[in-house]
Amino acid sequence: MTKAVDVLLAGLVDYAGLFPPSGEDMRTALEHYASYAKGPDSHALGRFIVPIARLTELEDAADDLLPKGNAAESWRLSVLVADDIASAVKEMSRFNRDHGSGSKGRAIIDVVEMKATTADQIHRQRHELGPEFTVYSEIPLSGDVRSLVTAMSELHVRAKVRTGGVSANAFPPADKLADFIVACARAKLPFKATAGLHHPLRGEHHLTYEPDSEKGVMYGFVNVFLASAMAYAGETEEALLAVLEETDPSAFVFGDGGIRWRNKTVTTEQIAAARSKFAIAFGSCSFREPVDELASLTRN
Repeated sequence: MTKAVDVLLAGLVDYAGLFPPSGEDMRTALEHYASYAKGPDSHALGRFIVPIARLTELEDAADDLLPKGNAAESWRLSVLVADDIASAVKEMSRFNRDHGSGSKGRAIIDVVEMKATTADQIHRQRHELGPEFTVYSEIPLSGDVRSLVTAMSELHVRAKVRTGGVSANAFPPADKLADFIVACARAKLPFKATAGLHHPLRGEHHLTYEPDSEKGVMYGFVNVFLASAMAYAGETEEALLAVLEETDPSAFVFGDGGIRWRNKTVTTEQIAAARSKFAIAFGSCSFREPVDELASLTRN
């Protein structure tokens, strides 16, 4: 029987080593990604995240690291695009012709991540990016989340939510995050999260890797993705909010048949359904930190 924690982890961590607080140089980040892809925890590894402006730099730095002609092992990339979508599409399509399954089968861009604050922006992004890419649009939780989620659902654009950063004010209130998750669940809209999910459970941590850096309360990725699985299964928003705010490790029990939080159990099947169709991934500048901390938590 597949353990529920393995289902929760499957492809969960999109590697963003180029971004703060890690801020690795391109070669180091690519070497780490190559190592993770071949390591014992490769099942937890998702896409490599790169800004469109650094795509050529990635090609130059990664040539000897990319899989050699095996499409099944091709790296999958998620590219961040801010503007000039037409130029970005040309560059990404060129990359896929040079490196994707139609040629060497070494790497392919299949996801694009953007930002939007209005339905019109979302519509333009979907139209200009075309059908080649899965599109995620990061929306502000301070805005009209439900109308933006509705627009994304109608246009087949996925949602993206920022769950933290390198300062305390970058972390959204739990009720706003719960509202976002519920809105996406009701619309059956897949989403991903980004930033601030280095640890399995909610708690106070340093916000960067500097020993004297600011501390703040960070969300746990188990909290966020277990709450999302509960939302997808029809649980109440009150329960979701309580899970998002849970800090007690003893409140979670990880079993083969599911994960229990206090008196509620999310089955392995429910977690699998949510992960494959709804709560897709989170971007993290660290891969080892969340994976290793979860392994330690589930052993205790």
